Amino acid sequence: MLKTLNDGLCRLFAWAAGLCMAGVFLIIFLNSSRRYGLGRSWAWGEELPIYLAIYGVMFGVAMAYLQDRHIRFTILTDNLPARLREWLFAAVDLAMVVIGVMLARSALLFIDSRGAREASGIVTAARRLARDTGIEWIEIFGRMAPWQFSFVLGGGILSLAAAVRLARRISDLRTSRG
Repeated sequence: MLKTLNDGLCRLFAWAAGLCMAGVFLIIFLNSSRRYGLGRSWAWGEELPIYLAIYGVMFGVAMAYLQDRHIRFTILTDNLPARLREWLFAAVDLAMVVIGVMLARSALLFIDSRGAREASGIVTAARRLARDTGIEWIEIFGRMAPWQFSFVLGGGILSLAAAVRLARRISDLRTSRG
């Protein structure tokens, strides 16, 4: 069951990261084409790819953690006995669960204090889109809160990835003991 959960989350995070990066590429491509073809670009075309890239990185980090393919300095741990090393990595997984929760919490506090600020390159486009469509809630995308939310999401999915990785690691340790 843990492997199925791990694999499903990996696929979900891979798709989400891929969609974010495809969006970044598409926006930059269209904005560049517009700039060189028509002599003008969209103001939001400079800022939105940055925010999408941050979301993409958050999904990619969680996916890498699930796959246990994240950056790790192993100069000391390589010299430990395999079982001790795995228990140390389990302790790191537990620490990452806590760190992810702390990241999400601090991001929520940050949104609470600064989320209403305008996202300078996007606010005008968000207002215009809300006015033209009559869908008033679209205007929220002109504020910083939805873009700062990437850190809430990132902390949450990092905690989830670390918890799943921890459960798999402990399961593997118990299996190898017998």
